[in-house]
Amino acid sequence: MLRAVNTDRARRAATPARRGTPTFARRATLRRSLRLLGSFRFEQSDPAVFYGGLATDTAELIADFYLDATGRDLTGTTVLDVGGGPGYFADEFDRAGARYLPVEPDPSEMHAAGLSVPGAVRGSGMALPFRDGAVDICLSSNVAEHVPDPWLMADEMVRVTRPGGLVVLSYTVWHGPFGGHETGPWHYLGGEYAARKYRRKHGREPKNRFGRSLFAVRAAAGLRWASRTPAQVEAIFPRYHPRWAWWLVRIPIIRELLVSNLVVVAIAPDRPAGR
Repeated sequence: MLRAVNTDRARRAATPARRGTPTFARRATLRRSLRLLGSFRFEQSDPAVFYGGLATDTAELIADFYLDATGRDLTGTTVLDVGGGPGYFADEFDRAGARYLPVEPDPSEMHAAGLSVPGAVRGSGMALPFRDGAVDICLSSNVAEHVPDPWLMADEMVRVTRPGGLVVLSYTVWHGPFGGHETGPWHYLGGEYAARKYRRKHGREPKNRFGRSLFAVRAAAGLRWASRTPAQVEAIFPRYHPRWAWWLVRIPIIRELLVSNLVVVAIAPDRPAGR
């Protein structure tokens, strides 16, 4: 019975019209979608351009959902960014009045952009070095596909978020157009094949190596996690799509191909959840 209830809850969250329209929906315009998708060509050649625009969008997304959940803005909140890398998002959250803490397991990634973020922590998303209920907001943007067990990471995100706090998990769907990252579109023929194809073409290994730092994470897996987490799932939607295309999340197979990035928004439960 519990599984049936949770599955129904995830289905309702993937249908925003039934739960009321999130504040963020007003930003989800076609113009925004085109701007974000157009910036992907700079991800490796000029990451500051790509991540700068993504940082602004992420801060707006978090602020809108936190307002819906609590009626408050981000002033005075503690925001934990799991897989925060070099800290491109820090300035945006600082401007919003939040205390921003990135967690990153790879020291080379932490210093890749030459940025210095006070309070940055080296640690694994699958074993976050924080006590239960330590932060107001826990987010992860485009990281789950780089983690061997992304749902352990998601459980950890819920655990470290205070009761009533916000959890936002956003990740790249494997069979979407960006699933292979720089090895696409060959990832549609398999991750190993895509890596070999990239190596033959460029004479070097891809930055995101399938099976080591890039994994096949599907949209259906995110929905399954949403159906079992003790957190209250508020919304599930395709991040880079305009509001009128959010229905794609509800259609099996189609969502794997056309939902390039899935977002799960949840409210942490009264009792912090462990694995």
